[in-house]
Amino acid sequence: MDLGYAGGMRPARPPIGLELARAARTVSRAFDDALAQAGGSLPVWLVLLNLKTRQVASQRKLAEAVGVREATLTHHLNAMDAQGLVTRARDPANRRIHVVQLTPAGEAAFLRLREAAMAFDRTLRDGLTDADLDGLAGVLGRLAANAAGEHEPASPGPADQPG
Repeated sequence: MDLGYAGGMRPARPPIGLELARAARTVSRAFDDALAQAGGSLPVWLVLLNLKTRQVASQRKLAEAVGVREATLTHHLNAMDAQGLVTRARDPANRRIHVVQLTPAGEAAFLRLREAAMAFDRTLRDGLTDADLDGLAGVLGRLAANAAGEHEPASPGPADQPG
């Protein structure tokens, strides 16, 4: 089994997971910085984005949409409520459910952070063609599928084809 090691000691190339992790950390830190310069953070942006673009019926559904646990979301919502970005009220039809809504300040924060996110995306795309982006999307999808154990059978090579 070839693990990509030349001579059995060193990898011929750095492991792809390491390269991907490094790139992800660099991009993530830069995105965090871009959002911070616009007065926000990634958790705030994700909450604002989901409140603005989805019909979220409850804090539980919002936590699922953002990809965090309810307790983590509650922490973020408490801070956002204190900053005047969101309001929370009990649903009159079901008192166990909190309805979260954007305030005018939350709407303004959404617009600010959306502009920062769009500018950051333009920066990331600099020098890349549509074909580059399509290829990147394909490779990232394949890596995610491989990591999840969703291996596809290898496509037959020319020697394997009936002839």
